[in-house]
Amino acid sequence: MFKPKILTRFLMGRFFAGVGTVMLIVCGIIFAITFVERLPSNPTPSAAIIEAWVRLLEYVPLFLPLAVFMGTLFASYKLTKSTENIIVASAGLSPYQSAKPFLISAALIGIIATTIINPYSVNLSAKNITAENLKLIDDAIWLRESSENGTITLRAKDVRVKNNTLIFQDAIVFKQSIDSKLQESIEAGEIKLSYNGLETQDAKIWDINGIKTNSPWHVNTLLNPKTVLDRYLQPDQISFWNLPEFIKKMEKIGASVRGHLVQLWILLFLPLTMISMAALGVAFSQTRQRRNYSFGIKFGTGIIACFALYFITNMFNALGATGALPTLLAVIAPPVIIIALAGVFIASFDAI
Repeated sequence: MFKPKILTRFLMGRFFAGVGTVMLIVCGIIFAITFVERLPSNPTPSAAIIEAWVRLLEYVPLFLPLAVFMGTLFASYKLTKSTENIIVASAGLSPYQSAKPFLISAALIGIIATTIINPYSVNLSAKNITAENLKLIDDAIWLRESSENGTITLRAKDVRVKNNTLIFQDAIVFKQSIDSKLQESIEAGEIKLSYNGLETQDAKIWDINGIKTNSPWHVNTLLNPKTVLDRYLQPDQISFWNLPEFIKKMEKIGASVRGHLVQLWILLFLPLTMISMAALGVAFSQTRQRRNYSFGIKFGTGIIACFALYFITNMFNALGATGALPTLLAVIAPPVIIIALAGVFIASFDAI
């Protein structure tokens, strides 16, 4: 007699085999195309391989939900074709119970992707972040920091990096009190930002009365070279483990963090997303046929449904990033809806 624990391991093995096969095929195709594309721009084939590997890891979050869905369909197809699903049903497992190992396995894939693959990918792709990542507004660089002591605003024409220090050129700094009243303005050819704050050795300082003085100038700030460079990163270029602290720092200096919050919730609820795609795969794989299983039709229909859901999910995420929806609701609503619809379909299907 089969024990549920043995059946669970058996079904989880089938699921991982199905998802692994799909991932291997998709990753192989993407890696080969990226390698050929990057080969002419790299001095050696090994450098092109490394760059192709980094790009492949960046693409993983895009096709991972689709791979889980396709792997679920493939595993279910193998079970049906080999009549192993009859053995599973004869062991007394309902469609819900037989789907449970698939859902647990999908959740494990989501946890691994969030906690291991994402940080590893980000660390590889974000090693060369420099001042060139700073975005220019009206041909100038603007930085702003708000704190309990007031506001500091910096405008500079250019910036360069030297010894872990940002050197802003043709810069002017405005210091405002907590009630937004201008306290002083500081102008200099070069203003340095280090981990000790902003400073310059030759500054023209105008106080609240318009009196000008020339002297060295220094102020402690929450800003440092790393946070300045990091704030211009896209949300998907920041590791899951660094996102919470990064969001807090960005809020302190008055930067918008809605996109980063959406990315944090996406990574945090990625296991739920994987569960929803596995549940959808189980729903599509339900069949009364033990022979002539119409895998091609179900597979094609499922792929179309996946692309439609991918579009809807991205639309929800965009609404969350723009503020039209709460960020948490924008991320959690699509997988919850998918799970609910899949559950209704499975429940309405006659057990084999």
